[in-house]
Amino acid sequence: MNTEIRGTNIVLREQRVEDAKFFAYWFNQPQVMFQCGFTESTNEEKEITSITVNHKTEDSVWYTITDLDGNIIGETGLLRMWPAWHCTDLSIIIPDSKMQHKGYGTEAISMMLDLAFKQYDMNRVAIGVVGLNTNALAFYRKIGFKQEGIQEQGYYYNNEYSDFIMMRILRHEWKQ
Repeated sequence: MNTEIRGTNIVLREQRVEDAKFFAYWFNQPQVMFQCGFTESTNEEKEITSITVNHKTEDSVWYTITDLDGNIIGETGLLRMWPAWHCTDLSIIIPDSKMQHKGYGTEAISMMLDLAFKQYDMNRVAIGVVGLNTNALAFYRKIGFKQEGIQEQGYYYNNEYSDFIMMRILRHEWKQ
């Protein structure tokens, strides 16, 4: 795994134990929990376990997203990588709304798709999105992801059901 990938405005770097404090704070915010499908609160210890154990599996690669000065913006990863089928899933979380709509997510996903298609030889990258998260759905469509399925009422949060939208982008559709 590359320990650091530098972009124009962001850096994807290896996750560190000290990142856990940032994630523990943000991943407990109700809006973030809703948008990301988190069903349980977290704490620094659980986030350290995610960074040191859960995100270190052979079928995944995870990065902390920072600005060029090293300030944490979020995290992104490829998970459930299946080389035999050339398929993987993508995850990205930029939890602070003040850091959204600045191009960081677009750049991070561009870097991750390049990684998936070029370094890991994937042909298909998928992502699941909570249907009520209309901003995220519009964002992924803008990047080039296409909706391929709906898990009707497949998501439940705060006493409300929502569809879970399955999206994907194929290597030949990625124009980078």
